[in-house]
Amino acid sequence: MTSSAFRHFAHRFSRPLLWVMFGSALLLAQPLTWSVQLPPQFWVRQFLLLLLWVALFYFNAQVAVPRLLFRGRTSWFIAVLAASLVAVLLLNSLIENLLHLPELMHKAFHPDGSPSRRRSSAGWFDMGTLLISMLVLGISTSVAVVRKWQNDAQIRRELEQQQTTAELSFLKAQINPHFFFNTLNNIYALTVVNGELARQAIHTLSRMMRYVLYETQASTTLLSQEVSFVQDYISLMQLRLTDKVTVTFERPTPLLRDVPVAPMLLLPFIENAFKHGVSATLPSQIYIGLHQQHGTLTLEVRNTVFPDKRPAVEEVGSGIGLTNTRRRLDLLYPQRYQLSVEEATASKEFRVLLSLEVTKKDYTIPDATETYA
Repeated sequence: MTSSAFRHFAHRFSRPLLWVMFGSALLLAQPLTWSVQLPPQFWVRQFLLLLLWVALFYFNAQVAVPRLLFRGRTSWFIAVLAASLVAVLLLNSLIENLLHLPELMHKAFHPDGSPSRRRSSAGWFDMGTLLISMLVLGISTSVAVVRKWQNDAQIRRELEQQQTTAELSFLKAQINPHFFFNTLNNIYALTVVNGELARQAIHTLSRMMRYVLYETQASTTLLSQEVSFVQDYISLMQLRLTDKVTVTFERPTPLLRDVPVAPMLLLPFIENAFKHGVSATLPSQIYIGLHQQHGTLTLEVRNTVFPDKRPAVEEVGSGIGLTNTRRRLDLLYPQRYQLSVEEATASKEFRVLLSLEVTKKDYTIPDATETYA
């Protein structure tokens, strides 16, 4: 039996089984211990009383609680419960009188023929029946409240999931045009300087577009594909740089086992380094290090700080790409990432360090270093 079939079976038969156990405990346990021969009418009354309690349970759980208590009509709810208790007591007294149960029970317990006591005008009131009826109402109210709480929680989870999915789609849609807008501007500037390099850049960009169009539609992609995409981006940006710029890219070797990561999650940090860490006249350096160790993916990006391009910490979070990347990290990796930004290190560099938990398995990954000059 599968888990879903078992849950369906349990949901369908758990309540009838519960009522059988309830009826056996309340209506059969004590009478079976009596040493007298009980009349058949007594067991008929017990069965009918159990049916009254079942009806009271479902009336309260499916009618009174949803339509009165959950809608803030507390006074009406209390009045309906009180009327229900009175109705159960009156029906129980009516059943006993129709079955002549008081006389029959007296004969069962007094076979010597001693006279029986007539019920008073308040003989319809039975404390035992009242207490058990109140217990049934309390249980049914608790069940209805818990069920509503579970349904509301499920609805909230579904709405949050839908909101998260829609927000992630919107953020990805913002990041991709932002990246291609900057890249196309770079290629346009390159066509004036070197047509062959421009054609090579267009070929690299087409490979990157293929990745964005087909590989980023899912919620995750393989780390190897993301690293190849980052390397294509660095190569594309390298085409327009002068000899005064040194770019160092440390990446995991391709022999390592892949892990799933969110697509285009690393690019905004790297793009920011090329935006603020490159000068046409002054020497500059960009360092990009990507490492894996003990289930954690670490990205470190450092770039030279120039007085005319020095980004403040607030500015790092104000751009389209970086702002959305922070938001994506909050949505995709809650409590599983650390992001630190240093405006100026001791070596006069702007530094971004991202640590991302991507797998629970422990393994160590050696690095390969490639320097572009």
